[in-house]
Amino acid sequence: MPLRCLMLVTICVVLITTEAVSDENVKKAVGEEVSLRPARIDPLVSSIIWKHRNSSGFVVKAIEWDKDDDDGVNIPNQRFKGITTLDEKTGQITITNLTVKHGGLYTIDINNKEQEQRFNLKVMEKVLKPVIKLKKTEGNPDVMYLICEYSETIIWRNSSGEILIGSLHHPKGEFITVEFTGNPDNFYTCTLDNGASTETSDPVYERELFKDFWGFVIASVSMVFIILFLFIPPCHGKTTDFFYLLKVHFKCISFIWAYQLLEIQNKHVKCNV
Repeated sequence: MPLRCLMLVTICVVLITTEAVSDENVKKAVGEEVSLRPARIDPLVSSIIWKHRNSSGFVVKAIEWDKDDDDGVNIPNQRFKGITTLDEKTGQITITNLTVKHGGLYTIDINNKEQEQRFNLKVMEKVLKPVIKLKKTEGNPDVMYLICEYSETIIWRNSSGEILIGSLHHPKGEFITVEFTGNPDNFYTCTLDNGASTETSDPVYERELFKDFWGFVIASVSMVFIILFLFIPPCHGKTTDFFYLLKVHFKCISFIWAYQLLEIQNKHVKCNV
């Protein structure tokens, strides 16, 4: 046989083999449902059998239907009873309340002929809700490390929804470096994704990360507030009415509060220059 013809035959065999063994990969979480459907089906279909092969190579019938069978749909295996249905017109199988044992290779026979299309189902446990660990940096109170110590894919986000790039953490997971911004409402989250399910941590706010600074701010403002009420008399005469005192001093308190915050932030910045 000429070399050129031999090469063409080899290519054809490879293409046919690749098409025959090509699988459609599907990932689902435990407790979810899955629907598998053949790309095409004979309109004169008279029988359908879905088969399941587990990781050990053991094959069972998940569900079968025969047009001439009085019982119609039959589910011979206990693992699929009560959770498996079949659409005879489309050939679609639906399995609810999945467990890890439902994972494996699914094939379909139509009119007693196995189809080339196959489905490789992977059923995974749902990811746990992650918890962010905090770690201080030595010598720099304006920087904190946030650690998400898990094996799944990790996605970091800030309060603006921006995705942040994490660094590898040993022995597993990722961490990000967070710097003080002066906005206590800024927060960060860690999301885990295993391809079948996702879970997001509770947000970690800047006021929790830099408690020393914001505690000092609150203490300072509280002290100003107390001094105003105890030692500064109202400008319009003496009175013991608390609400009158509050009305007279509120505007003054607001200005002093804002000024005090500005002074504290300026000192904080100078200390780190």
